[in-house]
Amino acid sequence: MKNIAIATIAVGLFASASAHAQQAWKHTVKQLPRAEVEALLAQPGQVLVLDVRRPDEVTAKGGFPVYLSIQAKDVEQQLAYIPKDRTIITVSNHAHRAGAVGDLLAAKGYKVAGATGSEDYEAQGGTITRIAAPVKP
Repeated sequence: MKNIAIATIAVGLFASASAHAQQAWKHTVKQLPRAEVEALLAQPGQVLVLDVRRPDEVTAKGGFPVYLSIQAKDVEQQLAYIPKDRTIITVSNHAHRAGAVGDLLAAKGYKVAGATGSEDYEAQGGTITRIAAPVKP
C-alpha cells in the first residue's frame, strides 16, 4: 500500500510539472528557441539580456553569463534603465514571466526579439552559467 501511495504522489508531481512546462503561449512576443537565442547572443553589441527573475531563482537555476537583472514586478518602474537602442531578450525560468515583460516592453516601444526560459534553453542543450550565492559574514 505504501508503494502505491508513493507512486501516486510521483505521478501527480510529474503531471503537475509537465502541465507547467507545456502551458500554452499567450504572449505577443515570440518564445525563442535555443538556436535563435544563440544567434542573438552572437551580437553582444546589439542585444540586451533582461533577466526578470528573483535573485534566488538566478542563483538556484543559473542564467546567462551577462544580463541586466530587474524583477518582473519592478520593470515598469525601472524603464529608464533599459536601453531602447538594443534588441532585448527577456528571460525567466520557463519564459512565461519573460513573455509578459516582453509584451510590456514592446508596448512601450522597445525592440524585443522575444522571451526565453533559462531552464528551457538548458534543456535544449544550451549552456547556463551557475552563480554561487554570496557568503554571509
